[in-house]
Amino acid sequence: MRGYLIIIFWCTSLSVLAQSKAEKKADLLYTKALTLKASREHAEACKVMEQCVRWAPTNADAHSLLGQWYFEGHDFNKATEAFRRGTNNCRNGGSRFARPLARSLIYTGKSAEALQLINNYATIRDSADWNFLRRQALFVAEAHKRSWGVWPQSMGVRVNTAYPELFPSMAVDTQYLYFTRRIRNMDEDLYYAQADSCGGWLAGRNMGDPPNTSNQESAQFVSADGHYLFFTRCENRSENGAAEGGCDLFMAYRPKMDTDWTIAQPFGLTINTTAFEGMPSLSPDNRELYFVSDRPGGYGGYDIYYSQFDNGLWQLPVNAGPGVNTPGNETTPYIATDNKTLYFASDYWPGMGGTDLFISRRKGAEAWSKAENMGYPINTPHDEKSEYISLDASTLYFASDRNGPAGNYDLFQVGIPPIGAPTPMSYLQGRVMDSITHVLLNSAAMLICNAATGDTLYELRSNRGDASYVITLQPMRTYAIHTARTGYQPVSDTVQFTAEYNSKPLTHNVMMLPIGYNPIVPINDSLIATVHFDVNITELSAADKQQLQQQLSPWLEEKGVVIYVNAYTDNTGTPMINEGLSYKRAGIIAQEIVSLGFEETSVIAKGWGEANPVATNETEEGRYKNRRVEVIIRR
Repeated sequence: MRGYLIIIFWCTSLSVLAQSKAEKKADLLYTKALTLKASREHAEACKVMEQCVRWAPTNADAHSLLGQWYFEGHDFNKATEAFRRGTNNCRNGGSRFARPLARSLIYTGKSAEALQLINNYATIRDSADWNFLRRQALFVAEAHKRSWGVWPQSMGVRVNTAYPELFPSMAVDTQYLYFTRRIRNMDEDLYYAQADSCGGWLAGRNMGDPPNTSNQESAQFVSADGHYLFFTRCENRSENGAAEGGCDLFMAYRPKMDTDWTIAQPFGLTINTTAFEGMPSLSPDNRELYFVSDRPGGYGGYDIYYSQFDNGLWQLPVNAGPGVNTPGNETTPYIATDNKTLYFASDYWPGMGGTDLFISRRKGAEAWSKAENMGYPINTPHDEKSEYISLDASTLYFASDRNGPAGNYDLFQVGIPPIGAPTPMSYLQGRVMDSITHVLLNSAAMLICNAATGDTLYELRSNRGDASYVITLQPMRTYAIHTARTGYQPVSDTVQFTAEYNSKPLTHNVMMLPIGYNPIVPINDSLIATVHFDVNITELSAADKQQLQQQLSPWLEEKGVVIYVNAYTDNTGTPMINEGLSYKRAGIIAQEIVSLGFEETSVIAKGWGEANPVATNETEEGRYKNRRVEVIIRR
């Protein structure tokens, strides 16, 4: 009997020693795995944690971290295996791992099994989380049933590299693809690829400085006419901490398509704040800017906002509302060339997992329809974002990390399913010029109207550099074009988009006659005052006010006069900024004239930006002469 007890004692002691040795080994492996993960050695960290759970199969923390790491790395099958092992081997494993296991099952497409787990373990205390999972499981099951069946294709090795590529965009002529590349997960720069003669793309090239700098530049968007570049720049610093704080929106410009981009300018405090602002998208008429911000007052996380360019100024941004934004994150907005279909990415609306692509349509001036998921296989359990739609509404371009580790995005293209198609568009292009001398007329104000209803569809201006204009329009309709420019008679034209222009642009040059050219209807304009401004100044001095009073007082009793206040700038900065400055200056002088006793309806103030320079812009003296407001009496 005594010998038997001794044998039991030694066996127990050996078991305890073996268990102690296993626990120590597991502890060492656990610590090593955490160290590797902290050093961003993801694959090796997972490998070591796998060894840890083999030595300590009941260690719930090891199973939990291993499953979480696999999930974060988008290896959803291995995440499912890790959480299953934890469920089967750990104390209270069923309840502890039910939620992450259900989530992993959803991401692997096993919605039925996930729903069974959710129904078994859902609690009232965590009902919001369980309801979110249930909603997602039901959506995934239905999405697989309704699969569109057309798989996105990589844009190829000339565009995609071992580094992440995101944010595709093009001008309407589709000759250049612009995108962001993240080099070594450290530096983001703006790139472009030129179209080749076979329907593909040449190798992507860095856009250079400007617009790139040593800071982070990303999420660029090129305007429909190709002259404006909007993008996000991060790591900014400024004296007030707001004009350039953190990540902000910047804008660059090029006068002609073959010239360099100007040095980018921040949008300033109307749009940029100390919060995040980025991922811009510009409407086809250059008058509405969509972007992402996490500023206070939103629905939660990142929200989509938009600002309108009215009277030469970017207006205070408006939240896109509950049809688009949620308590989660809504990012990468893109307003299609029909100017009424909004695409974006979200991690909250029901989806396949991660961030999915969604679509919302304009319901009115300030309302958007409830977001709709663009479906499988455009969306997957991986992350899809940064979308762009071709002008003819045939092709969707977007970024996804489906072919690599989490965050290693490539650019893809695919035909557009019926649910996601915007209205197909063509475009009108041309130049504005003097009908007698054929001199190019920049900064001409243009209204594009529906000829049948008279409704104004777009407002735009001819380009500063080459007096060109580009506007996207729906084919098979007739449009009226009303053009005005200082020093010229207004022109009204009509153009008709027939079926011929469904697949190519319509070219229409606007020819303008100088004011006073027609001797039958003489017009008498008298320049009675000119006010000059220093750089970026929008205030009147006491001397300026006195000059206006002296020059205008003799006209107070004159009947039927119209006073034109035309403001101009030099050509430094970007045209939109200059247009805003000129509008401000015209406005304050118009207010001063009204305060002298003139009827408000008789004073017409307009900002013409850089149009009609009276001196060279190559010298400071010349630029000062061009920064002027002219007060003209017409009778």
